[in-house]
Amino acid sequence: MTTNPPFDVLAIGRSGVDIYPLQVGVGLERVESFGKFLGGSAANVSVAAARLGNRTALISGAGADPFGRFVREELARLGVDNRYVTVHPEYPTPVTFCEIFPPDDFPLYFYRKPSAPDLQITADELDLDAVRTARLYWSTVTGLSEEPSRGAHFAAWEARGASEATGNEHRRQPLTVLDLDYRPMFWDSPAAASAQVQRALAHVTVAVGNREECEIAVGETNPHKAADALLDLGVQLAIVKQGPRGVLGKTRSASVTVPPIEVDVINGLGAGDSFGGSLCHGLLHGWPLEKTLRYANAAGAIVASRLECSTAMPTAGEVAELAEQIAVEAVNV
Repeated sequence: MTTNPPFDVLAIGRSGVDIYPLQVGVGLERVESFGKFLGGSAANVSVAAARLGNRTALISGAGADPFGRFVREELARLGVDNRYVTVHPEYPTPVTFCEIFPPDDFPLYFYRKPSAPDLQITADELDLDAVRTARLYWSTVTGLSEEPSRGAHFAAWEARGASEATGNEHRRQPLTVLDLDYRPMFWDSPAAASAQVQRALAHVTVAVGNREECEIAVGETNPHKAADALLDLGVQLAIVKQGPRGVLGKTRSASVTVPPIEVDVINGLGAGDSFGGSLCHGLLHGWPLEKTLRYANAAGAIVASRLECSTAMPTAGEVAELAEQIAVEAVNV
């Protein structure tokens, strides 16, 4: 099956339901009421990119249950094409609980055992034409944690990197992005994750992650050393999130560090996914690296100031307003 026109953003990975407490600063045992939201990193990035005006689709899985229906319906409502979200009869739709202790403590509790539908994606389910023609293809490390999802990821990268001339010569197609999204509870060991990330990095042109995720990927936590190690593996753009020290973006010819944006944090969990959606937008529009990172920071800050993730993703106007406001303030300091 082919898509016409191609998707601006095609993501593959986690989707599920986030159950967030409506009381802040207390443990789950004392929470009295909750909100139900679309969740999962790849789903959130897809929504964030769609919110900014990009034609977006998600490859994922959901259970044959009411929460699975919610995931598919909510994706569509929020502007994401859900045609590749497969319904799996065996495993229920994942549910994730969190606790909210602002400004920087947000424990997560994943209910994804013995497996999750999004980890049951198989290579023969993939629309390889859609993968090949998508302007930007987004994957996450979590999808490599288990078969058959792992094999599907590599099949997609092989198809995307196949030369149109020969049909089998491998190359890295531009805007093939890997989110280093490392969740230790999904892996047998850090070494197992490192081995799969190293394999994956041979297929992508953009890598993005925080310092701890870079340590899993390339054994470095120093931002510049980590970025250089990613570039040495053939990545064209390495992005290292440094928390309160901002974000580093590095290519072979440029290095840009953008400071963080201070906001009153309510829930920081969706900030990275909002950053990712805005990163997609900037890359698709060919923005300079500094502007791309400044806008992505603004998008992340906006979501950190809100309770939920998917439904908190900002519009292009909201991101631009905050990014330009911060830029003006910096000049006037």
